[in-house]
Amino acid sequence: MTYKIALAGASSLLGRELKDALSESALAGSNFVLLDETEVEGQLDQIGDEVTVIQAIGDGSFDGVDFTFFTGNRQLTERYWKNALAAGSTVLDLTGALDEEPGVLVRSPWIPASDASPDLLTQAVVPACAGALTLALVLSRLTEVAEVRFVAATAMQPASEFGKDGLDELHQQTVSLLSFQTMPQTVFDTQASFNNLANLGENAPVSLASCEARLRRHYAALAGNQLPEVRLQLIQAPVFHGLTFSVCVELDRPLPLPILEDALGGEHLDLVLEETDSPSNIAAIGQNDVLVWLKPEPPVARSSGETSRFWLWMASDNLRLAALNAVDCALDLRRLRPQGQVQ
Repeated sequence: MTYKIALAGASSLLGRELKDALSESALAGSNFVLLDETEVEGQLDQIGDEVTVIQAIGDGSFDGVDFTFFTGNRQLTERYWKNALAAGSTVLDLTGALDEEPGVLVRSPWIPASDASPDLLTQAVVPACAGALTLALVLSRLTEVAEVRFVAATAMQPASEFGKDGLDELHQQTVSLLSFQTMPQTVFDTQASFNNLANLGENAPVSLASCEARLRRHYAALAGNQLPEVRLQLIQAPVFHGLTFSVCVELDRPLPLPILEDALGGEHLDLVLEETDSPSNIAAIGQNDVLVWLKPEPPVARSSGETSRFWLWMASDNLRLAALNAVDCALDLRRLRPQGQVQ
């Protein structure tokens, strides 16, 4: 059975990552249509072994399309997602534009605690963002072995969350600072290079508060009534790629370290046991799993062999994780669309 799949925003960083994830999935044999703004119309691109041309997106771009992934900017999604629905396509939004729309589910098939399951009336899904996925994956495993009393997390967001514009500006700021020139500040409206930020400039097109609010919404959707509340802070880190977390966890009782280590391994998680091989945003790039390092608190807990309080240092490839989750969301929705369309 062959599906027709459209990628709206195909030239974006997330679009490129999604093309790789799709070409490695059970949907690799689908017919793909690459769509984007008129500025990149006619640009050659590739998905799997197939070379194709990016088409300008328009009202009739979604005719006969089974699944439409939106991976560009929010404005592109807001302009065209209803056109895709009207054409009978199932919409998967990775841009964060639709997660507060009525009837649109925020989800991940990887998180069993989630209360949101698609049905025959589901027309649009927001695959959960990488930050929410990282937290939910770890906490869902921990809740299997103990009650989690308290969680506080600091997330460090890379420039790639703002797409190519964010990467370009961070690069240009770094070069400008090293050569004592004026920095560009269109994206961050402040110095992001060599600097950790709790807020962006007031004229930044996207605020850090809105990014944090999205992370909170997505985690809440995945957590349902099963996972613990998280005290959360989002920081803009001066890095290009890779999402990192510093997380403090308290359980209701001490557990032997081997039990905790077993819980933090398995599908989608890679527990790092060597302190000299700490997870990092660089190490996470290209990895399908979240890298996790467990540090007992206080340190003497390691000598006693058990602990109820500990720190987690985690790293994940934010673009890769989001793309893999989006593909699995589409595969999950496939059962609701039994008849693909052969073009």
